[in-house]
Amino acid sequence: MNEKNMLLSRIKKYDFTLKELNLYLDTHPNCRRALAMFRKYRELRRDAVQEYNKRFGPLTPEQVTGTQSWTWVEDPWPWERR
Repeated sequence: MNEKNMLLSRIKKYDFTLKELNLYLDTHPNCRRALAMFRKYRELRRDAVQEYNKRFGPLTPEQVTGTQSWTWVEDPWPWERR
């Protein structure tokens, strides 16, 4: 697996973990351990997404940084990049 796919896989794992912690916290809102884990994985995800954006381009339109034109529609699309 190349670096791009490894980083994307890590982001997906963080997304899954955050979703599960979110569901748990919905029913256990005072669990400090789960809240600390949520903050930790949110930060890890943020850092991984920033690294991905820097190295391979944006994953979502909200991550586009171009100021002169709307670069989201430029080829290749995120799922087409290799």
